Amino acid sequence: MSTPDDLEGQFTLLTAAARYDALRTRDALATSLDEDDAATASPDPDEAPLTRSESLEMLALGEVIARKATYGRQLSVRSARQAGASWSQIGAALGTSKQAAWEAHNRWIDEQAQQPDNPGHWGWDEDDVTAARMLAGEPNEEERA
Repeated sequence: MSTPDDLEGQFTLLTAAARYDALRTRDALATSLDEDDAATASPDPDEAPLTRSESLEMLALGEVIARKATYGRQLSVRSARQAGASWSQIGAALGTSKQAAWEAHNRWIDEQAQQPDNPGHWGWDEDDVTAARMLAGEPNEEERA
């Protein structure tokens, strides 16, 4: 059975999305077969309903995509801050408040600080965390210079 943890290291965001899209499209286009239809079903595997394994893979890939997109979102937030964006602007771009955007970013920084204890992840050292917190600033700051 495919799990998000199994698949996360095997796929990039792009390849996970492509595989998910292929499975989702096939799932949406395939017809459910009852016993009477099975005898006349198309032999084309691209038209067959998803197997249990493929259905579970599609679910796991959805989680992988969400995880990777969430991580990428915080990298984009950091880039926006480096480019001078305020938390109000970042919140608006994310469809949330400046406070919620700032809090999510700071939780992400906290997670990066804990990564050195997590095998297989690089994480940040104290200097990286300090620099990230300085860049994040406070949610009530206006645009950065």
